[in-house]
Amino acid sequence: MVRLTSLRRNLARLAALLLASVLTFLPIHSLAHAKNVYHCSRTDEKVVALTFDDGPHPRYTREILQLLERYGIRATFFMIGENISNYPDTAKMVVAAGHEVGNHTDTHPSIRRADNAAVRREMEIAEKKISDLTGERPSLFRPPEGLCSSRVSTLASEMDYSVILWTVDTRDWASTPATIIARNVMQNVQGGDILLFHDYVSGKCTTLDALEIVIPALKAEGYSFLTVSELIARGKK
Repeated sequence: MVRLTSLRRNLARLAALLLASVLTFLPIHSLAHAKNVYHCSRTDEKVVALTFDDGPHPRYTREILQLLERYGIRATFFMIGENISNYPDTAKMVVAAGHEVGNHTDTHPSIRRADNAAVRREMEIAEKKISDLTGERPSLFRPPEGLCSSRVSTLASEMDYSVILWTVDTRDWASTPATIIARNVMQNVQGGDILLFHDYVSGKCTTLDALEIVIPALKAEGYSFLTVSELIARGKK
């Protein structure tokens, strides 16, 4: 009986720890009430924002830029500071093409494990590199892996950042086939959505092929494309 009671107690503790973990890093929609956290900017207009994480990449970013130029689309690139340092010419191409640049930390650390001081340092280093690149201080922050706790949103607010999450995750980072990405986007897209893509992936990159399908399909449905800042200004959460 004592062993059974002890087992129940341990199970209860484990359940409490799991619940605490879930509540610490909530799903992207659960922090929508926070004033500085956006997963969309809901509007009746058929407008969306294309966002690209983890770049710049010396090949993929340039190919995406060429595609966006062909369609006359401005997007938002959430850059990693280290990659700005590694590929400065590509980073400059993004800015020269008129795209928006957001802060995605300097080294893409695990925010789940990092304390506030470490996260702030990551953001500040990336901010300096982006400011040097663009001539302006960035105002948009996307936490690595979209892990946005109340702690992260509060820190971002203290640093005068809006936290930008997303509505549709294309999972292009997992080399998801382009046709599946396109189907996922077209089945779920709504006015004011923020779409998550990556311009830096490990392994096979399907992002460009997916965009070749998604962009014409969205345009055929009457959608137009805005930067994240423009989208936020148009609608509401």
